[in-house]
Amino acid sequence: MSLYDWLLFLHISGAFLLIGGGVIAGALNITALRRGRRPSVVLLLFGLIRIAVAAIVAGSLLAFIFGLWLVHEAGYGYGEGWIVSAIVLLILGNAIGGYAGRRDRRTAEYAQQLVAQGDAPSSELQARLRDPISLAGSYGSGLILVALLAIMIWKPGA
Repeated sequence: MSLYDWLLFLHISGAFLLIGGGVIAGALNITALRRGRRPSVVLLLFGLIRIAVAAIVAGSLLAFIFGLWLVHEAGYGYGEGWIVSAIVLLILGNAIGGYAGRRDRRTAEYAQQLVAQGDAPSSELQARLRDPISLAGSYGSGLILVALLAIMIWKPGA
């Protein structure tokens, strides 16, 4: 295998981790919305989301680092529109998802307090799970990742 083949393999592996982690996080978030009446369930699901976030972070780093190396190896220019767009979308998607994740972390901390107080259902916890800013950030970052994937596959303008 050539250097290009290895770089492509590592770049695509990063993309799979990134997208896969995003899908898992989204599915767990939806499950928390639908089944999260008890604080212990919310705490469990949000804890599992942290594992998905680790995949997202690892995938982002792999895709970014090996993607830039691929640009150099394949002879593309770093200023090409599709490459700049992909970098901007990767940074934007991670920033928005990170912001929403910090809000969700506070919801998980609140759920943990409720578990310590007897694990009784809470309307406040339900309201926090349905926080429109957190939901918009989480799902918005997911949509940005889909757009990023589309740009990487079709390479408009290349």
